[in-house]
Amino acid sequence: MKLAQIDFSNLENSNNFRFAGQSLGDIINTIIPYIFTAAGLLLLLYLIYGGYHMIISGGEPKALQEAKGKVTNALIGFIIVFLSYWLVKIVGKILGIEGFGGIF
Repeated sequence: MKLAQIDFSNLENSNNFRFAGQSLGDIINTIIPYIFTAAGLLLLLYLIYGGYHMIISGGEPKALQEAKGKVTNALIGFIIVFLSYWLVKIVGKILGIEGFGGIF
C-alpha cells in the first residue's frame, strides 16, 4: 500500500479527529500554544547553554563574547517568535481576515 493511495476522507468525519470541520485559522490557533511552549523551553535551554559557556570561558574575551552572542541570539529569536504572531494577528484584524482575530 502506498501513502498516495490512502483515502483520508473517512478520517475527517471521525468523531476522534481533532481538526474535523475547522478552518485553517482554528487549526493554527489550536497549535500556537504548543509552539509558544516549545519556544519558551528552547529559550530556557539556550540561556542555560550560553550562561554555562560564560562561566567556563575563564575570562577569555573571545569565548566570553561568543557566550554573550548565544544569549543575545536566544533572546532575539524568542522576541521574533512572539512579534511575528502578534503582527499576523494585527494585520489579519486590520484586513478583516476570518480566523486571525480570535484573541482580540
